[in-house]
Amino acid sequence: MESTVAAKPMIEVAAICGSLRKASFNRSLLRTAEKLCRESINGVQIKFVDISSLPFINTDLEVNGTFPPAVQDFRKTILQADAVLFATPEYNYSITPPLKNAIDWASRPPNVWADKAAAIVSAAGSSGGSRAQYHLRQIGVFLDLHFINKPELFIKAFEPPRKFDSEGNLIDAETIDKLKAILFALQAFTLRLQG
Repeated sequence: MESTVAAKPMIEVAAICGSLRKASFNRSLLRTAEKLCRESINGVQIKFVDISSLPFINTDLEVNGTFPPAVQDFRKTILQADAVLFATPEYNYSITPPLKNAIDWASRPPNVWADKAAAIVSAAGSSGGSRAQYHLRQIGVFLDLHFINKPELFIKAFEPPRKFDSEGNLIDAETIDKLKAILFALQAFTLRLQG
């Protein structure tokens, strides 16, 4: 008799970077997450979601219940995703303006963040982005986003050992392992929320 193992359903993860810089370490974290999922995490597919084209939030741009095209596309992507992976640096003890803008657009009624699993990673200066992560968790309470609690990943990008190469690629094996653990935790939590 052949034994059958039930395949895990495919989880679609929207990956959002709080930095718009092309050489962003946080964007590198998302590229590495995409690669890890392709190579060694069955059942998880990461889709990078570019937030750079979103206009500044202004409810005057909402006309008869519709949003500007870039906003509508962004909201549709978030709505269709099973989970969200945020990677953000820390600006002035908080999240970045582009990330806050994206969060606010997607929270306009109807709130498309609601009831999704989420995880956060960050690469920043001396705090590793911890304050930005905790602020994002606080925002998530209102949005009905459900963040995994552990593991956490705060990368002190400029402290040894070297985490990124000269082209911004994540090269530190321990950090890669921690990122992989977060992806597995996000997968498990998403499946649990979906019942």
